[in-house]
Amino acid sequence: NPQVNVRVEKWKLAASGVKKLWSRRAIPTSTLLLFFTTLSSSPWIPTVESSETAELLSPVTKSRPSVTLPKFSTNSLLLLTTLLIFILKSCSRQLARSIADDVDLMTWLHHRIWPYESNMTEEDSYISTLLCGIELIHSGVTCFAEAGGQHVSGMAKAVELLGLRACLTQSIMDCGEGLPAPWAAVTTDDCIQSQKELYKKHHNTADGRIRIWFGIRQIMNATDRLLIETRDNALELETGIHMHVAEIAYENLKVINERKVDHGTVTYLEKIQFLGKNLLSAHTVWVNDNEISFLSRNGVKVSHCPASAMRMLGFAPIREMLDAGICVSIGTDGAPSNNRMSIVDEMYLASLINKGREVYANGTTNPSVLPAEVVLQMATINGAKSVLWDNEIGSLEVGKKADMVVINPSSWSMVPYHDSISCLVYSMRTENVISVMCNGQWIMKDKKIINVNEEDVILMAKQASRELLERAGIRIPNRMNFI
Repeated sequence: NPQVNVRVEKWKLAASGVKKLWSRRAIPTSTLLLFFTTLSSSPWIPTVESSETAELLSPVTKSRPSVTLPKFSTNSLLLLTTLLIFILKSCSRQLARSIADDVDLMTWLHHRIWPYESNMTEEDSYISTLLCGIELIHSGVTCFAEAGGQHVSGMAKAVELLGLRACLTQSIMDCGEGLPAPWAAVTTDDCIQSQKELYKKHHNTADGRIRIWFGIRQIMNATDRLLIETRDNALELETGIHMHVAEIAYENLKVINERKVDHGTVTYLEKIQFLGKNLLSAHTVWVNDNEISFLSRNGVKVSHCPASAMRMLGFAPIREMLDAGICVSIGTDGAPSNNRMSIVDEMYLASLINKGREVYANGTTNPSVLPAEVVLQMATINGAKSVLWDNEIGSLEVGKKADMVVINPSSWSMVPYHDSISCLVYSMRTENVISVMCNGQWIMKDKKIINVNEEDVILMAKQASRELLERAGIRIPNRMNFI
């Protein structure tokens, strides 16, 4: 069959290219990519059993793993890659999409987000997480780290149903200006006890897919006692801490004035010995060279959220962090500060924004900053390291969990794919993601979410978000006249 022969020859060419890239390590060893067609029986075709652990082997070994792929509607060349891991995701805020656009951070917090969050119910959190999870799966995500919500049990229920993997965190605050009344009454003891109870209830549930972390909203809403006891309890339970760090210049100035250090948040956290290998530092935009060395020396992980940063925060020194050996991953922040929950978009933005920052920082261009292979590492193995899960996920390796994504590059957005790694970062769109597997189970096949009805979730989300904004008293101003 000439048509089949053409496809097989295309596949052989792609496989040969991957083998050459692998042999000279142009593909990161932690991000093994495997090409296959649905019509070839070559030993190079990867297959994955529907079990927790991947049996995939490096193409260099020429070993034939035993794998079964779903029946896809396309017979074109497909691409199998390791999972994509989203860091810093606020799934409990999905119902707040577009309620806080084009405003500064303090207005965003005090007049939009805090009223929204303080009026949420556990059912709202459940629906919000379902809606968010659907979007994450469609963009190829199997694992995410929640930056903090008020109803962790609602989030956990949704994560278990969707089949995703997640590190969930409660948003903890024991001080601060302008807090909603219910939050202002919360004590440090309440904060610590609540997180311990959530850990006991949900940690390592859903077949091991859910982990509970400790959370600090930000330094402006945390007493020293809360910081220290959070650090100590997280170490005792061997879990992580998720905290927004050095988001805006105002935060650093407030820390300098009130906590008497010479720079800002990271300097103070170093002073009180809060920094550690189990800390995921979200955003981390306003840091100097000394603070970068503090982060590196203590093994802190950093979540880079390019779209969110460009809206309200500024340019994070990502190149300098990577050069210092810091593990930097990619995230979005929540829907109110990004709107798009797509790691595909964030990979594209991360590379371009940091190339542009070189002109701002050094007065010259440098197109080689954050090349495609580095961005891909940030979205895969660095994400796994950031959530302290890299011994089980983050790459396609023997013995690791079967979390993976099937991509169809044979569309107008990716053809021709002369450089497969480049195309994944610069050309891929969400619609190129065909199927997603988490923990050995397909959670999306042929673009169809398996475990929930998308239309039902959308209807629930519309109603829940409308009622929530009414309870919170949030009014979105009219921007212009329209029909």
